[in-house]
Amino acid sequence: MTKNNKEKNLEQITFEEAIKELENIVDDLERGEVSLEEAVSAYERGSKLKNICQERLNDARMKVEKIKQDESGQISIENFEE
Repeated sequence: MTKNNKEKNLEQITFEEAIKELENIVDDLERGEVSLEEAVSAYERGSKLKNICQERLNDARMKVEKIKQDESGQISIENFEE
Protein backbone atom coordinates (compact mmCIF):
# COMPACT_ATOMS: atom_id res chain seq x y z
CA MET A 1 0.00 0.00 0.00
CA THR A 2 1.41 3.39 -0.94
CA LYS A 3 1.75 6.27 1.47
CA ASN A 4 -1.07 8.17 -0.27
CA ASN A 5 -3.38 5.16 0.11
CA LYS A 6 -2.51 4.94 3.82
CA GLU A 7 -3.26 8.64 4.27
CA LYS A 8 -6.55 8.25 2.40
CA ASN A 9 -7.42 5.27 4.58
CA LEU A 10 -6.82 7.37 7.68
CA GLU A 11 -9.46 9.81 6.50
CA GLN A 12 -11.97 6.99 5.99
CA ILE A 13 -11.09 4.78 8.96
CA THR A 14 -13.73 4.21 11.60
CA PHE A 15 -13.11 4.82 15.29
CA GLU A 16 -13.20 1.09 15.99
CA GLU A 17 -10.72 0.32 13.19
CA ALA A 18 -8.36 3.03 14.43
CA ILE A 19 -8.48 1.67 18.00
CA LYS A 20 -7.82 -1.88 16.78
CA GLU A 21 -4.85 -0.73 14.68
CA LEU A 22 -3.49 1.23 17.66
CA GLU A 23 -3.74 -1.89 19.81
CA ASN A 24 -1.83 -3.87 17.18
CA ILE A 25 0.88 -1.21 16.99
CA VAL A 26 1.29 -1.22 20.77
CA ASP A 27 1.49 -5.02 20.81
CA ASP A 28 4.17 -5.00 18.09
CA LEU A 29 6.21 -2.33 19.87
CA GLU A 30 5.91 -4.05 23.25
CA ARG A 31 7.21 -7.31 21.80
CA GLY A 32 10.27 -5.42 20.59
CA GLU A 33 10.59 -7.50 17.45
CA VAL A 34 10.58 -4.54 15.06
CA SER A 35 13.52 -2.60 13.72
CA LEU A 36 14.14 0.95 14.82
CA GLU A 37 12.89 2.26 11.47
CA GLU A 38 9.71 0.19 11.76
CA ALA A 39 9.21 1.34 15.35
CA VAL A 40 9.50 5.00 14.36
CA SER A 41 7.10 4.49 11.46
CA ALA A 42 4.65 2.66 13.73
CA TYR A 43 4.89 5.44 16.31
CA GLU A 44 4.12 8.07 13.66
CA ARG A 45 1.15 6.08 12.39
CA GLY A 46 -0.05 5.53 15.95
CA SER A 47 0.14 9.25 16.64
CA LYS A 48 -2.04 9.97 13.61
CA LEU A 49 -4.51 7.26 14.65
CA LYS A 50 -4.69 8.68 18.17
CA ASN A 51 -5.49 12.12 16.76
CA ILE A 52 -8.23 10.65 14.57
CA CYS A 53 -9.74 8.84 17.56
CA GLN A 54 -9.68 12.05 19.59
CA GLU A 55 -11.39 13.97 16.77
CA ARG A 56 -14.07 11.31 16.41
CA LEU A 57 -14.70 11.32 20.17
CA ASN A 58 -14.93 15.12 20.22
CA ASP A 59 -17.38 15.06 17.31
CA ALA A 60 -19.53 12.47 19.05
CA ARG A 61 -19.46 14.40 22.31
CA MET A 62 -20.75 17.53 20.61
CA LYS A 63 -23.68 15.57 19.18
CA VAL A 64 -24.78 14.18 22.52
CA GLU A 65 -27.71 15.86 24.15
CA LYS A 66 -28.86 15.57 27.71
CA ILE A 67 -32.52 14.78 28.26
CA LYS A 68 -33.90 16.08 31.53
CA GLN A 69 -37.28 15.71 33.21
CA ASP A 70 -38.28 18.27 35.82
CA GLU A 71 -40.51 17.67 38.86
CA SER A 72 -43.70 18.40 36.89
CA GLY A 73 -42.81 15.79 34.29
CA GLN A 74 -41.80 18.34 31.64
CA ILE A 75 -39.04 16.99 29.40
CA SER A 76 -36.33 19.22 27.99
CA ILE A 77 -33.28 18.60 25.83
CA GLU A 78 -30.03 20.41 26.54
CA ASN A 79 -26.62 20.31 24.92
CA PHE A 80 -24.09 18.09 26.62
CA GLU A 81 -21.88 19.83 29.16
CA GLU A 82 -18.86 18.46 30.97
